[in-house]
Amino acid sequence: MFVKILHWLGIVACLALIVSCFLPWGYYADPQIAHEADRVFTGFYSYKHYYGKPGIIFSLFALMMLVFMLTPKVWAKRANLFLAGFTLAYAVRTFIVFGSCYNNYCPQKLFGLYLMLACTIIMMLASAFPNVDLTDKKTVRRG
Repeated sequence: MFVKILHWLGIVACLALIVSCFLPWGYYADPQIAHEADRVFTGFYSYKHYYGKPGIIFSLFALMMLVFMLTPKVWAKRANLFLAGFTLAYAVRTFIVFGSCYNNYCPQKLFGLYLMLACTIIMMLASAFPNVDLTDKKTVRRG
């Protein structure tokens, strides 16, 4: 029962990870940034792309993991575990980069950054305990 619930939580986490990339991740109160709208960073936007666009990578991996979670094959579950580990490591790196201070300006961490990290943790748990039936369908009858 726990594995089935975790499987559906993993599917929801994949979709929520894509949504979190569009939400605000941090507010940077840097006076060198002229426009107020440029001070809010998301997964797809950072001022002059200093931090890159991690939302593209997260969206791509979330879609691949969603397909692998829905595929009832052992190879898909193994590939999903690898992708989940890589995504979690990249999420921790992104959390540190977007949340760390620079030039005496510490950003205000917003909801999207925490949601991104939580989704990748749930996806890792869901891929570590896959919902797959391992019974052999080609049983040989011994007479």
